[in-house]
Formats: sequence, C-alpha cells, structure tokens
Amino acid sequence: MRTIAVSGSASGIGAATRQMLEQAGDTVIGIDLANAEVIADLSSAEGRAAAVAETLERCDGRLDGLVPGAGVGPPVPAGLIAEVNYFGSLALLEGLRPALAAAGEAQVVQIGSNSTTLTPNLPDELVAAFLSEDRDTITAILDQAGPPFNSSLSYGASKTAITRWCRRNAITDDWAGQGIRLNVIAPGAVQTPLLKGGDDDPDFGPLTAQLPIPTGRGTPEQIASWITFMLSPASRFACGSVVFVDGGSDAVIRTDDWPRTFTF
Repeated sequence: MRTIAVSGSASGIGAATRQMLEQAGDTVIGIDLANAEVIADLSSAEGRAAAVAETLERCDGRLDGLVPGAGVGPPVPAGLIAEVNYFGSLALLEGLRPALAAAGEAQVVQIGSNSTTLTPNLPDELVAAFLSEDRDTITAILDQAGPPFNSSLSYGASKTAITRWCRRNAITDDWAGQGIRLNVIAPGAVQTPLLKGGDDDPDFGPLTAQLPIPTGRGTPEQIASWITFMLSPASRFACGSVVFVDGGSDAVIRTDDWPRTFTF
C-alpha cells in the first residue's frame, strides 16, 4: 500500500484523484484549506512550512507519491495566484523531496496547465522572475499590467515556471538519481470550481468561452485517471515529461509548433 500526498485534495481534480487513489487501496494525505488531513494555507510562507511539516509527520518521513495540485486562477488577484500556484507547489516539491527519496521509487505529478503555451504575450521576464524567486520583479510586472488581466498573466507565468522547474530538476541526481520520477500533466478546460470562477466573471467568461476544444470540455475524473496512471509503475520511464490533456486546444492553436527539430 502506497502513501501519496495530494494538495488541493478537497475539490476538483485533486478530489477526483484522491478518490481514485483510495479506491485502489492507497493512503492519501490530503492538503487543503479545509476537509483534509493537513489543513494549511499555501499562499503564505507560514502555511507552506506547516503543510510540509505536518505531511512529513503523517507519512513518517516516507512518501511514495506527491501530486501538487492546489491552484487558483482568474479572476483571483494576481498576487494570490503567484503565491499558491508557484511558491505553494515549490515548497511541497522541495520540502517533501527527502521523504520521496526515502521511498526509493517515488513518483510525482505536478499539475500544470495548457496556459503555458496558450497564454498570449506572456512576458519571458515574468517567468524568469518566478524561477529566480524574485518577488519584487514579479510584483512590478503584474502591477504594470494591471487588473483584471494581470491575473491571467500570473496564472500562465506561474504554471510555465513550475513546469520548467520540474523539467530542470527531474533529470538531476536529487530527483532521478534518488529514484524519484517527476513529471507534469497539463490540463486544459476542465469543469472545476477554478474554471467556473472564470466562466462566471464578466471579463474572463467571454474569453474562456472562445477557447477551441475539439473534444469539448473535460471532467476532473478524466484528468485524475491520467494522474493515477502517471503515478503507476507503468510510467517509470517517464522523466521530466509534460503531458497535455486538454481536449486538443494546444493542437488547434499550435499545430506545428511541436515537436520541433533540433539543430546544433
């Protein structure tokens, strides 16, 4: 029986993932603002530290898997999105890595987003500021963009940065070298409370309605099925992979952008 930590476990994709893992016989340590084993606010440094400490205590220093899934999006304020989506995930990845290494064959699935490739005019310097943990620059860029659409930039940049962080680290001795497989799933428009918040917003609702989705919108259960597969032994050869499960949106908008040929 495995022990797997899931942040954002009380709703949406996290809740669906939790249910599937428990049905398979795994023990889940849920991390959320309420209705979870670990009650913590990942938007603050204190909350992040508490989440890591209590999770380590509950798993006795050994974790077979981790799903950093807690996230917020537009129209939530840009600063809050930055703190939860990037710094909240980062704290769990870094803080729980020793417990994952102790398991010997742990698997991690970071929840990313197809916003990493579909957010227009996403500033490279904003993504770089996240990766360097430069909060002053993050704040300055988001303030200059201004509400309400700076929340969209914050969402896209935070998801892009955490995805790049995972790819950079997945191949290192601290991760692959310790038997930990670190991969990213990039969902698209999935019927979750996060998406509903955007749908119901007068500024973002018309934009989300225009997103092309050849298959139609997805469900949390569909994404959870992919996550449980990516946590399984069948995916042990995946390392630093980013798997788009978005109903075809990325393929519509960026049909020939990937794969790209490689030139020396």
